[in-house]
This record gives sequence, C-alpha cells and structure tokens, in this order.
Amino acid sequence: MPSTQRPEPPYRAIVAEIRSWIDGGDLRPGDRVPSIRAIAQRWGVAIATATKVTAALREEGLVETKGGSGTVVSPQTGRRPARPQHRDTTAARQAESADQEMLRTRILRAAVDLADTEGLHALSMRRLAAKLELGPMSLYRHVTGKEELLVQMADLVFGDLDLPERGPQGWRAKLELVARQQWRLCRRHVWLPHVVSFTRPVLAPNMMAQTEWTLRALEELHLPMDVRFQETLTLHALVVTVGLSMAAEVEAERNTGMTLQRWSEAERSRRQELLADGRFPLLATISGDAAPDLDVLFEYGLARHLDGFAALVGDQGSWARAHL
Repeated sequence: MPSTQRPEPPYRAIVAEIRSWIDGGDLRPGDRVPSIRAIAQRWGVAIATATKVTAALREEGLVETKGGSGTVVSPQTGRRPARPQHRDTTAARQAESADQEMLRTRILRAAVDLADTEGLHALSMRRLAAKLELGPMSLYRHVTGKEELLVQMADLVFGDLDLPERGPQGWRAKLELVARQQWRLCRRHVWLPHVVSFTRPVLAPNMMAQTEWTLRALEELHLPMDVRFQETLTLHALVVTVGLSMAAEVEAERNTGMTLQRWSEAERSRRQELLADGRFPLLATISGDAAPDLDVLFEYGLARHLDGFAALVGDQGSWARAHL
C-alpha cells in the first residue's frame, strides 16, 4: 500500500540543517546566521521559502534580530565554549575578539586574491571556504553572504590607499592625487569597479574616508557642499568608468585567451574593408592597428575634466550669482 505520509516541506530540511549547526556549536550565540538572500542562494530556493526558514528558526527561539547585525543566534541558545576559570574574563573576550578580527581579515584577503586571479564569477562562499580549508558555515560568522563579502572586500582594498593628511598644495593637485590612486587601485583589482555604486552607495568606512578626503580637498574654493559633493562623485565616476573598460578587457582575455593586441590585428581586414568605401573619412585617418591605451585615456579624461572644473570655478563671483 502506498504511503499516505506527506513529504516534509523543503524549508523544514533547511531549518533542521541550520539547527544542527547551532546545536553542534558551529554557530554560537551572537553569531550571524545566513540572511534570507543567502539562504535562497545557498539552497536554491525561492525568497518566500527562505523567509519561512528564518521565521521558523525565530519561532523556535533559536535566532533573533539584532539591530546593525541582522539575524543572529539567540544568546539563550547553543553551547558557548568553556572558558578557563583562571583567566580574566575581559582579557579572554579581548583575545577572542582579536582572533576573530584576524580571521575576518584572512578571509577577506583570500577573497580578494581569488577575485584578482580568477574574477568575480569564480568567487563563492563555498569556493572561498575550500581555499581557506574552513567549514562553509564558519564564513557566515563574519559575512552574511556574497553581497556583504564584496562590500567588505572593497572596503579592505580602499583601506590600502595611503592618502596624506593634508595633501599637495592646491585643489587640482589634490584631486589628481586621489583620482590617480583610485585608478591604480582599479588596475590592481579589476573587479572593484563592479562593486562601487553611486545610486546605492555602501556604508563602508574606508570608502567613505575617500569621499571625505575629496570633499576636504575642495574646501579652499568655498563652494556649496552640494556642488563639492557632485564634483566628488563625478571624479570617482571618471575613474570607475575607465576601470569598467579595463575589467571588461581582462574578462575578455580570460575567456578567449586572446590579448587586445592580437584581437586588434585579427580585426584589421574587417576594419580596412569598412573604411575603404569612404563613408568614414575621418576614422580612416586614425591608425587602428594599435590597441587603445587605457592609462592614456584615463589621464586625458582626468585632465580635460579638471580643466572644465577649473573654468567653472575660475570666476567664482559670476559663477555664484548664476548658481546660488
């Protein structure tokens, strides 16, 4: 006789797995559990199913929502590792916090290295855990999923920039300095422009420090703050735009195995054919054999942008009357 027992809903299996991590100590009180988005991605379920998982864990008292941290394991749940009785509790907590921060940095550095060498498409929580020889769920103590991982990676590499406290003399020299440093950063980490957003900026301290430094560089011009902010965003956008072109070229070379120079040479006959009939006489005067140099393009764009901004603020009296 066929069984009449109804199969267990998919979300229950996920609840059971996360519960086992909590019971086994892989997730401890206060640790972040996977977000709804992370659950949907990891187990390949719909957002509605992932939402049921979180709701069920909350109903069992296993997790709770903590402001600024998301969903975490409830303090009344799980097993805390025993602490040596002879050690000072505060010192033990400080040591554990330092160890966790070192592990977080190690995780982020490994993620940056993976993205640098193989591209963002190769970066996943499971792949990163394997690279570090850690259990996949141990990563979720530090990041709730790939989206947050990318933000922390970007913040980490922006922290590698060393902008001077005061900078060179004059607003233009300061803007050239910060733009060129960011351009070198994008060359070093070609995935970075894909993470930066101007419409939904991430609240990451090292990235915010770059914006703050650029705003301060414009103080001597005595412009309204909204104008200074627009200029700061435009300068960053120039860097990111050229950076996206570089990222696309690196990805194309990685996928095809063909360098830009070789691609340009392969397209030579097609290019000559299109230019031979006289429809594009100006383009025909430009040598198309050499691949475009993105460093030259960046420097040209930076110089022309700053020329325009200098003209805008050159006569501050008439400019102010026209814009205030």
